[in-house]
Amino acid sequence: MKNITIQFYFLLIAFVYQGIAQTNPVIDIFPPATILHGNIPYNKDASPKHLLDIYLPANAKGKLPLVIFIHGGAWLSNDKYADMGYMKKTVAEIVSSGFALASIDYRFSTEAVFPAQIQDCNSAISFLYDNADTYGLDKNRFALIGFSAGGHLAILAGLSKNDQIEAFFTPGTSRAFSFKAVVDFYGPAELMLFPGADDIKSPEALLIGAAPLDRPDLSKAASPITYVDEKDPPFLIVHGENDDQVSPKQSRLLSSWLTVKGVPNELIIVEGAPHYGEMFDSDKVRNKVITFLQKHLP
Repeated sequence: MKNITIQFYFLLIAFVYQGIAQTNPVIDIFPPATILHGNIPYNKDASPKHLLDIYLPANAKGKLPLVIFIHGGAWLSNDKYADMGYMKKTVAEIVSSGFALASIDYRFSTEAVFPAQIQDCNSAISFLYDNADTYGLDKNRFALIGFSAGGHLAILAGLSKNDQIEAFFTPGTSRAFSFKAVVDFYGPAELMLFPGADDIKSPEALLIGAAPLDRPDLSKAASPITYVDEKDPPFLIVHGENDDQVSPKQSRLLSSWLTVKGVPNELIIVEGAPHYGEMFDSDKVRNKVITFLQKHLP
């Protein structure tokens, strides 16, 4: 009877592990024994786009600084595992360096137009802030990292937080959180800079529900540079030299505005790099990211 019980126990463990692996296709990217809290609902509803994952370093002690990961996909595709596939070493080193990482999903523009996406991001961050003690997080050491459309949302969340834009928050959620740093990988900063700003079928038009040139008011509200001020957190901005989807001018403009306002920032143009890919997971870029996070989330 004892042997049967032991066998059942190991079968149960194997089943649970297999279930986690099946529902989290990127867990093998992380260091061994990384603790996963997967598919946590953050918005008190059943939406599959209102889930987040938390990855914690093994044997972590004390309250951990948190890096919040926002995926790209033109605001209309991908999920909270996207971008990790080509940023394997960076993602792994973030966790091995002692940071917690939370990756969030948000509603697509095909389901709800802006500001739904930034509302979801802020709701997820509110959840992480409110539940920091449960997951061993330091609520006073939050940073953002985003890629492409997720870069846009990371920039927007980082710049607009101190403006307390009512429309950017879900009613009843906490607004007490703040950010120590933002890492932006090729995120759009000004929707009017897109070549398709007059195209009602462009991703940026689908995001705001109209071509930016037709609705400059909506375009301005959704453009992160609208919210730049001297109280914003430090930025590390990374862009590919040969990006043909989001022009490097977007990052140059963001960096220039931050500099004008006196906000510490560094712009890295990756020579020969396209819109995304493994060139952004190079030792040089990865070391910049880790050093930046260690400096601002000590």
